[in-house]
Amino acid sequence: MAIRPYWKGYLKLSLVTCPVQMMPATSENEKVRFHTLNRVTQNRVVSHYVDAVTGKDVKDEDEVKAYQRGENEYVLLEDEELENVALESTKTIDIEVFTPRNSVEWIWLDTPYYLSPDDPVGQEAFSVIRDAMAAEDMVGISRLVIARRERAVMLEPRGKGIVLWTLRYGDEVRDAENYFDRVDDQPADSQMMPLVQQLIKKQTQHWNPKMASDPVQDRLLDLIEGKKKQMKKPVKAKPKGREKAEPAPSNVINIMEALRKSVDAENRSGRH
Repeated sequence: MAIRPYWKGYLKLSLVTCPVQMMPATSENEKVRFHTLNRVTQNRVVSHYVDAVTGKDVKDEDEVKAYQRGENEYVLLEDEELENVALESTKTIDIEVFTPRNSVEWIWLDTPYYLSPDDPVGQEAFSVIRDAMAAEDMVGISRLVIARRERAVMLEPRGKGIVLWTLRYGDEVRDAENYFDRVDDQPADSQMMPLVQQLIKKQTQHWNPKMASDPVQDRLLDLIEGKKKQMKKPVKAKPKGREKAEPAPSNVINIMEALRKSVDAENRSGRH
């Protein structure tokens, strides 16, 4: 089954323009999703907006966005007014500026999309823009309206295509110094460092997507499969009893000793 493009429009650099399509680079379709049911009737539960004071349902046409300016005081904003402050063109990615790829830190990157030519005619222009950025190790910065929200985006050449990253807004990225200022800035212990480095070398592997697998997902699928089988059998009540609590992990007092034991264990296991 062909995947429908998430967005179609034009990639533009000065006088060079080409039609492009954009696809999400990640997917959550395989994740287990749940519905909320009424336990008594087994019917789906539907959510809806309720007036916080009167308790009555609010009709769709009576819903309006608002900005709170004080206690119980709001500025109402109509959909038309919100649309007027968006970009004039929602169908063009106009590259405004270029910046070195290594100057954009990972923390600014939000959601990735795959950008590719939308027809054979535009492939040459697309390839020129892509290859020129790759040759200079540069990325392009532009703006785009996605889901009625204007976003700054970064265009990064990747193989035969371009990865478009939405960027987090400036006020979304917190200053790391506020969180790391209490961390001791003294050099690490010179005797411990070789032990940790030895552990790192022993446990180094090439990246594999399985390293980021979700074990909870597999357990959920097993649980659901077991529940499906139980639906065909009479349910037996589980005997009541106190569950055994898992023992709390003991605190490691001597870090050096713990590191030595770890290295010894790695050497004995013969891991590479």
